Amino acid sequence: MGTQPDIVGDVRSFMKSRVILSAAEWNFFTILDTDFLSAKELADKLGLNDRATTRILDCLITFDLVEKKNGRYRITENGSNLSALHPKSIHPMVKHMNVIWDNWSCLTECIRKGSNLHLKPVVDSQSEEDSKSFIGAMHVAARNLSDKIANTYDLNSFKKLLDIGGGSGAYTIAFLKKNPQLNAIIFDLEGVIPITEEKIKEENLKERVDLVTGNFYKDELPTGCDIALLSAIIHQNSPNQNYELYRKIYRGLDSSGTLLIRDHIMDDSRTKPPAGALFALNMLVNTPAGDTYTFSEVKDTLEMVGFSDVKLIMAGEKMDCLVEAIKPNN
Repeated sequence: MGTQPDIVGDVRSFMKSRVILSAAEWNFFTILDTDFLSAKELADKLGLNDRATTRILDCLITFDLVEKKNGRYRITENGSNLSALHPKSIHPMVKHMNVIWDNWSCLTECIRKGSNLHLKPVVDSQSEEDSKSFIGAMHVAARNLSDKIANTYDLNSFKKLLDIGGGSGAYTIAFLKKNPQLNAIIFDLEGVIPITEEKIKEENLKERVDLVTGNFYKDELPTGCDIALLSAIIHQNSPNQNYELYRKIYRGLDSSGTLLIRDHIMDDSRTKPPAGALFALNMLVNTPAGDTYTFSEVKDTLEMVGFSDVKLIMAGEKMDCLVEAIKPNN
């Protein structure tokens, strides 16, 4: 008989998540990266309850994220990247997950209603802090994956990339580093572009990147590019929003140009990749009408717009599926 799944363990795994999320929300990891404090000192510093702070810290010790010596606490090596001071900090991602938590709490009602009537915006948040956390979170997620994509998909024959909703510019950066002949345009919202500019400057790529402010739901896209990238965009959209976005890309893209889509691309059963099935629920609770889409759905919509030679050129488990489509040379 095989090992039985730990269903109860799966059910209560939210407890561990909530401990880490709350500790990050109160900035425990960053503070304990620079100070070696008692629980009371940390509680007094943040205006928290002594007993509750002690219990959280002691629990973090069991996760090997915090250690205690002589009644004083500091982060461990395993917990160090939860500090905002760490060079590869995942702190923005964890802050972003606090917003996600609030929306996931509405899943039970969503199943009945079909949408989240108490939706807390994730992407278009009115909070500057939430917006920065979201872009920071996406940059954390993209660090390794963008290099993998750039090493897998050959852009050697292309001259100019349009990165639509490019966020921090992680994928543009990876592609430009891999392809010295390539220049790029990053198109994103007014509140995002300053963050993008900072990342591009850090990589010394300012001379090869034009930053254009706009909203791809409302505005036409920049022209003069022979390849366009939609990286982790289509899942936040309804089918009709994707149709309209593909039309804009088709209009702006050079003849014989290529559209590259990176996302969860589901099989016809909608159960593979498994992470995509879970992510579909993530979109249910975090967007007005987002979803994950099958290859057939993506292909059919692209062909309705006029794209041809639509191919699934890479399949993966971690939102690393790639779809390629060509604008015919009319």
